[in-house]
Amino acid sequence: MTESANQESRPELPSEADGTAHLFRAIGKQIRVLRENLAMSQKELAAATHCGLDLISAMERGVRTPQPEFLHRADDALKAGGVLRAAIPDVREARARARTRHPDWYRNYAKLEAEAVELLDYSNQVVLGLLQTEEYARAIFSQRRPLLSEETVSKRVTDRLARQQIFEQWPSPTFSFIMEEAVLQRPIGGQVVHRGQLQHLLRIGQLRTVELQVMPTDREEHPSVGGPFTLLTPKGRQQVAYTESYGHPRLIADLEEVHSFASRYGIIRAQALTPGDSLGLIEKMLGER
Repeated sequence: MTESANQESRPELPSEADGTAHLFRAIGKQIRVLRENLAMSQKELAAATHCGLDLISAMERGVRTPQPEFLHRADDALKAGGVLRAAIPDVREARARARTRHPDWYRNYAKLEAEAVELLDYSNQVVLGLLQTEEYARAIFSQRRPLLSEETVSKRVTDRLARQQIFEQWPSPTFSFIMEEAVLQRPIGGQVVHRGQLQHLLRIGQLRTVELQVMPTDREEHPSVGGPFTLLTPKGRQQVAYTESYGHPRLIADLEEVHSFASRYGIIRAQALTPGDSLGLIEKMLGER
């Protein structure tokens, strides 16, 4: 089958539909050029704009959405003379479109995720998309069968990383992530990518809005051998559950069924390592203890 036929048969990707990926790449290039013209490092720009070094790097590459507040601060820090501020209306419009631009099969979940006041997730195969680094996400999509084109991989990575702006919202949702120890041991993408992913999990796990726990492999009892799942509580609405297996997503609103997922999650949470011990395990894997 030809590449054009593959593109016609698959669901439309968010960044393909409205051109927002091009906008964010263009803004990222502007930020990089302005920074380099001042002989300013990414670390210095991060300090001047009160954000992380990883975020600066991702925005300059066009894989993370710049917040309007960041553009205000960066315009001053980079002496842009209003160039970055002028992009704020376009960025706001693009961010609004992003909440509804996902493929039909995923759109309801993406909308609920963006509105969540609480997000609880149990993962047993790979690191959850919200917690993935760019390199780890690229490895995941590159290994998918049947194979995806390089263009499709890049666009899906961009869309996945764009969802991670949920960690920058305020007021912030409450996050709880539990992952199997085996997930941390599996070197997806090779040792360098694996190490970068573990370091990223350490940073995320240290956020005060996040609890990250590891479920040890040696536990003799386990309440959820059936697979991963996510529990979401949208603002002003009842909690829902989301599962996905072999490309078949399921959004569950039935109160009794959601309750069983919540009960299962509570048991996993009690059996997992504490957040402190979980971060300690990751540090040990990194050789930092």
